[in-house]
Amino acid sequence: MTTTALIVGDLQAGIVDNYSFAAGVLPAVERVLPAARASGIPVIFIRFGLRASGLDVAAGNQVISALHGVGTLFHEDSPETLVHPRIAPLPGEDVVLKRRASAFAGTDLDRLLRAQGIDSIVLAGVATGAMVAATFYDAADRDYGLTVLSDACADGEPDVHDFLINRVFPSRGADVLTSHEWIARL
Repeated sequence: MTTTALIVGDLQAGIVDNYSFAAGVLPAVERVLPAARASGIPVIFIRFGLRASGLDVAAGNQVISALHGVGTLFHEDSPETLVHPRIAPLPGEDVVLKRRASAFAGTDLDRLLRAQGIDSIVLAGVATGAMVAATFYDAADRDYGLTVLSDACADGEPDVHDFLINRVFPSRGADVLTSHEWIARL
């Protein structure tokens, strides 16, 4: 039984279709999904969505307030927050709704992983400086082993992506691999 899960975060229709940096990672994610599934590695998708009412938007949180204010793009009931159809979850694959940057913050992700005996996660998604970094640090604090797929992550600020991928994540004990390198190790 595998003790690794692949986490694919925030690659939802509205983000991929509106932010070119996000669309750029789809080919790498399209490569790793069938490889993970064929190897018996569970895939868990993360989607970001806020209540349309704004009840989960704190007045002092400028980032979340701004995201909520761009129309339905980040409203949980909008089809724009569903996982992009090119990488749609298969029946039985979990999709976790989050309301903050980390996939662990206020979600049942940790319980899902631990119930399956998962102690190591592979991260893919956008943005490297938001969901990936926040989930990375949260997972490290929870003692998960970490791998980050460098070409399956991206950020609207390429220098932020490069700094995290080349300096921060490796210095914090993560394996940073390309999608091809990770698939070759399966």
